[in-house]
Amino acid sequence: MNEELKHTESTSEQTQQEQKQWGKRPPEGSEHHLLKGPRLRRQELYTTIKIFIEFIRGFRRLHFIGPCVTVFGSARFDENHKYYKMAQDMGERLAKAGFAVMTGGGPGIMEAANRGARQGGGLSLGCNIELPMEQHPNPYLDRYIDFNYFFVRKVMLVKYSDAFVVMPGGFGTLDEVFETAVLIQTGKIEKFPIIIMGREFWEPMREFIDRSLIEGGTISPEDLDLIHVTDDPDEAIAIIAEAQARRNGK
Repeated sequence: MNEELKHTESTSEQTQQEQKQWGKRPPEGSEHHLLKGPRLRRQELYTTIKIFIEFIRGFRRLHFIGPCVTVFGSARFDENHKYYKMAQDMGERLAKAGFAVMTGGGPGIMEAANRGARQGGGLSLGCNIELPMEQHPNPYLDRYIDFNYFFVRKVMLVKYSDAFVVMPGGFGTLDEVFETAVLIQTGKIEKFPIIIMGREFWEPMREFIDRSLIEGGTISPEDLDLIHVTDDPDEAIAIIAEAQARRNGK
C-alpha cells in the first residue's frame, strides 16, 4: 500500500513537471496566480515578497553594467533569416560602440543580438522570462537573470537601457514598444531612443498609426517623434550615441 502511494505521488509530481514544461499548467509564482482574482491575504503577502525579492535580485545583477542597449524581437527566427542576421550585425556594432547588449535572453532575434555582442567584444546580457513553451537561454550570454514576472522584467529592461532597438516580433515585442512609448509620452520616464528596424515588416503598422490614430485624433502628430524607423545601422548607432551624449550633458 505504501509502495503504491509512493508511486502515485511520484507519478503526480512527474506529470506536474511535464505540464509545466508543455504549457498545460502555469508555473507556481507566475502572473497567472497573481492576477486570477482575490486570494487569501497571506497568499497575496507571500507573492508580494517574492516580487520584492525578484526586484532586488535584478537591481543587484544589473547595477554596474554601464551603457546598455536592449534589443527586442521574435524568438522564432532561425540563424538563416534576414532579420536574425540584421540583429546579429546590430549587436556587434553596438558592442564596438561601447554598449552592453541586453535581450530577453531567449532564441531568435535575442540570440542573434547576444551573439553579435560577443563577436564585438561587448557585454552580452539576458533577462529571461520563465514561460511554459519556447523560451530558453541562448548560449551567447555573459550574464543571465531569470524572472517569473513580466512586469519586473520590463522594469529592468527600461531602467538599465539607454535605448531600445526593436526588430520584427510579435505581441511581446509590441507590448514592450508601446508601453515604453506611453511611459515617455506621459512623462513617467525620460525620453530615450526607440528605434524600429525592419522597415518592410513594420510599414503596415506605421500606416495604421498614420491613418487611424493620428487622423482619428487619438495621438498627436508629435508623438511619432518618440519612435525612429530605420534600416541603417549607422544611423541607429548615431541616434543612440547622440541621445547618450545629451543625457550625460556633453
